[in-house]
Amino acid sequence: MNTPNANIIHSGEPSRSALRVATLRAVHALLDEPIVLDDPVALPLLGETMATALRADPFTCNDPLSRGLRGALVARSRVAEDELARRVDAGLRQYVVLGAGLDTFAARNVHAAKGLRVFEVDHPSTQRWKQGALQAAGLDVGDTAFVPVDFERDDLLKSLQAAGLRSDLPVFFAWLGVTMYLTPEAVLKTLTAVATLPAGSGIVFDYRVPTEQLNPVERAIHGMISQQIAAMGEPWLSSFDPSALQRQLKELGFANVEDLGPDELNARYFARRKDGLRTGGGVHIMCAGR
Repeated sequence: MNTPNANIIHSGEPSRSALRVATLRAVHALLDEPIVLDDPVALPLLGETMATALRADPFTCNDPLSRGLRGALVARSRVAEDELARRVDAGLRQYVVLGAGLDTFAARNVHAAKGLRVFEVDHPSTQRWKQGALQAAGLDVGDTAFVPVDFERDDLLKSLQAAGLRSDLPVFFAWLGVTMYLTPEAVLKTLTAVATLPAGSGIVFDYRVPTEQLNPVERAIHGMISQQIAAMGEPWLSSFDPSALQRQLKELGFANVEDLGPDELNARYFARRKDGLRTGGGVHIMCAGR
């Protein structure tokens, strides 16, 4: 996968942004109360050196920008995993994590006893690093399939089928922290592929909204993050208008489409918190089902 997204690096290690995501997920367990995303795996996956440093002083990752980003990260994973749980209860048994990076679900698969199979899609060198980190931390991912795919060029479904995915059965996808690093054409190509799968299939993904739709404070924060990401060599390439994107998804064949912005996410996951943890408005989460 040679695409410039947040979970890719060509030196055989995770990108700086992927490590930052994993770090903030680990800090969530150390600092925030109550927990929104129960993820005891994020900290050991980082390795003993980083884990020890974070345990000693997690407040190094508690500045206002990091807090807002932390809220967004745990909210998007919670949305995906809540939706996955609902679908598993309805009989779904195939889960694909697109641009998986250092996502930890495979190591804490709470639906394994029901037969849920996990497929992780990412750059092969990143996957090798992650598998080594999992082994070093003593973390078991069962029969998880690691599937290399380039979202810009490869046929997603053919690659997954070659790894054992049953395309005649429902599949649920989580695509988090990736779309903004892809071209709009590549994003719609992947969504089109998901829309061909059987009834009961679906996808949760986050996406960047156009800056002109943000308020002045959100726009300033968005600009700061954009500059930091670009400086890492991972510039944002796409944004979508929420209403137009919902129409496109319905045209592709998704029967159920729900867009979650900051108001909905804060009401659902961050209401009446003493610590004030919240998510901001630069990124929305879309849930689309067949």
